[in-house]
Amino acid sequence: MTVLKSITRLGVAGALSGVLVAAMAAPVVSGAGLATKNVATTFLDLPPAPREEPLAQVTRLVDIHGRTFAQFYEANRTAVPLAKVAPVMRKAIVAIEDARFYEHGGLDVIGTLRALLTNTQAGGIRQGGSSLTQQLVKNILVESSRTDAERDRARAPNLARKISELRLALALEKKYRKDEILEKYLNIAYFGAGAHGIEAAARRFFSTTAADLTLTQAATLAGAVRTPYSTDPSLGDAHRAKLKTRRDLVLDRMAGLNLITQREAADAKRSKLAIRLRPEPGGCAQSDHPYFCLYVHRELMTNEAFGSTATARRSRMASGGLVIRTSLDPVAQRAAERAIRQRVAPADTEVAAEAMVEPGTGWVRAMAASKRFGRNPGDHKNGPRTTFNLVADVRHGGGQGLQAGSTFKVFTLATALKQGWKFGDGFDTPGVLEPSEGYRDCAGRPVNAPGTSIHNASGEGKGGPYSIETGTWQSVNIFYMMLERKVGLCNVVRTARQLGVRRADGTPLREVPTFTLGVNEMDPLTVAASFATFPARGRYCRPLAIVEIVGRDGGRTPVSPACDQVIDRQVADAVNHVLKGVFDKGTMRGQGLGRPAAGKTGTNNGYTSAWFAGYTPHLAAAVSVGDIRGSYKHPLTGVQIGDQYYGSVQGASLPGPIWVDSMSDALRDTEPKGFPGPDMSRFGGGHTPGLEEAEEREAREDRGRRRGGHRAHSRRHGGLFEWLLGRPDRGRGEPRARRARPDADHPRGEHPRRPRHDRPRASREHPRTAREHPQARRERPQARQRLPRVRRDHGREPAHGRRDRHHR
Repeated sequence: MTVLKSITRLGVAGALSGVLVAAMAAPVVSGAGLATKNVATTFLDLPPAPREEPLAQVTRLVDIHGRTFAQFYEANRTAVPLAKVAPVMRKAIVAIEDARFYEHGGLDVIGTLRALLTNTQAGGIRQGGSSLTQQLVKNILVESSRTDAERDRARAPNLARKISELRLALALEKKYRKDEILEKYLNIAYFGAGAHGIEAAARRFFSTTAADLTLTQAATLAGAVRTPYSTDPSLGDAHRAKLKTRRDLVLDRMAGLNLITQREAADAKRSKLAIRLRPEPGGCAQSDHPYFCLYVHRELMTNEAFGSTATARRSRMASGGLVIRTSLDPVAQRAAERAIRQRVAPADTEVAAEAMVEPGTGWVRAMAASKRFGRNPGDHKNGPRTTFNLVADVRHGGGQGLQAGSTFKVFTLATALKQGWKFGDGFDTPGVLEPSEGYRDCAGRPVNAPGTSIHNASGEGKGGPYSIETGTWQSVNIFYMMLERKVGLCNVVRTARQLGVRRADGTPLREVPTFTLGVNEMDPLTVAASFATFPARGRYCRPLAIVEIVGRDGGRTPVSPACDQVIDRQVADAVNHVLKGVFDKGTMRGQGLGRPAAGKTGTNNGYTSAWFAGYTPHLAAAVSVGDIRGSYKHPLTGVQIGDQYYGSVQGASLPGPIWVDSMSDALRDTEPKGFPGPDMSRFGGGHTPGLEEAEEREAREDRGRRRGGHRAHSRRHGGLFEWLLGRPDRGRGEPRARRARPDADHPRGEHPRRPRHDRPRASREHPRTAREHPQARRERPQARQRLPRVRRDHGREPAHGRRDRHHR
């Protein structure tokens, strides 16, 4: 009925004013296609309501507790139903923009004709007379425009656009109820300061919600709609003064319409604006957890599960309005960030990165790095920030990765156990190995490296018998090179692939003899997900950061874990049994969690990178350390990282402590749980010829060295003890019968050797391989200027930390 009334009134008014219009601006009217005789026809023969595209809204990323840690948007907007808008806000916007909104049928005839005559005389738009419905039509046309030309036509200041807008407004009134139109208007209108829609405006201007707006706040926002740029409070005091003037105008208008009393209006006008601008960060650079955010965003944009084409995925992200429930655990995330921050500074060129993954599901629980995410001041290449996702692969915004070192030995270990090797099985090893035969890639091609000499990392060339346990605990390179040849290089590569191993740069894995020594560049997330297979008893799960997507309509799309049983459960149990010894008897001895854990250190050739990867039954994590300027040009030797000096960085000296601290904090509220024991009927009973004899011989040598060391210590300090106890000083001040000379007990001037269980063997991780590691042909780097030695956070510096060629 209201639409018919408006049309009738317009027809009558058109007939009365047609002569005036024609006389004053015949060219303009005819250009608009509107003559006096067809006014009624024009507004009775209505077009369809304008096409409405989904409004661009904010997409939010939330952690496992529902807390937002990042958001994306093309327009900062969150649509809300009218029931969630304060009644005083509805009254304020109607009062100032269209007082007869609930009376007319889409256009205010009197106001429109007044504006029509004024604008016709002026030859353009000079006076507003648009109803709320007309304003809604204009906003819809702008928002749904697909080209710049369409947007320009929707904003064109001419009579033709105004007539078209009037007709569409009448069509819209036929389609929707008044409250529906008001709801759409409040959600589409721009209020300034980057806030689209009433909910975003309430949050941006006053740090509140649309439902909780007060009278003064509602009047302020209603006043901002007409000129949102000149009244933008984020632009300074002059703009705020204009906004206050507009607010007071709204209050007067509401009082004039008896929506509020004059006293209420007066009291409200005396109050300050009380603007409390709330930042609305957008994008990962402004996220609390940028590396996790970047991974999720790249997953949404590249994974076909979230859209069949790249265009569809971009469109879905652009329209927004989604809530992305992620797997981020804030406790684990803070633990990883804290452990890294305590040891590596953002300004250091050496970078540390860590990923945490839940075994059995693949849910990514944390992603952290030592550098802040974003561009450095002045776009400098080196600085406290980076634009690479240091925790992930290239596909997810990461770099080229770092060689994973001896962490790859676990794939050879798992392959051997699959093939029937038992605990205690092993063999004798030489001091040097030349991989001249027995290595074939998965295409069946020989990939031997005759003329290449593989040494144990210390370079001392000491061989001897090792079992799969001792070879793993002490990370013996030559043992693992020989074991890889025995079980088959291709079989090891296949095991790694089954456990999700992919190079960080996306290229095929390098299938070379030193595969088991970690020559492939990896990222922490891939390594952590791979290691998580073992506590999951052989079940590999692709890393997932998205748990569920909630659409703008409230529809929920869960994302299920993608897991496969890739190795036998008993084999995984056996791997866990061996890797637990790394903490008790191996390279991480003395650095434990106080709960069952397993893992493997990794130090790359020439100290170009260092790793530690490990797990408990509840959580797996991998930590990498390398120089962001280039790991080969800038090895981790003679470096100051954080507040500590390192003669050389190894898996146990920096990545290991970061892993221990972060995992301890992440699991502090989780009840400890053990690993299932291995099937000893299947894996027990192995034997390594000569191993027991070698261990007994070494134990005797160690006991002798300890006794000799204690005697020397007593001779050096016995006189002091006697003097403190008041015993005869035996001629104190005179030369002793036997002074402690530096080489009295140790001809080479060394300190007494440590007990066997606390010192490294000569054989350690990574080889000096001329062909596959060209950098190994360099001479040993000259010693840099020594910085003051700082005591390590974990109480002592490992003995191997002072020897430039021990790798673990």
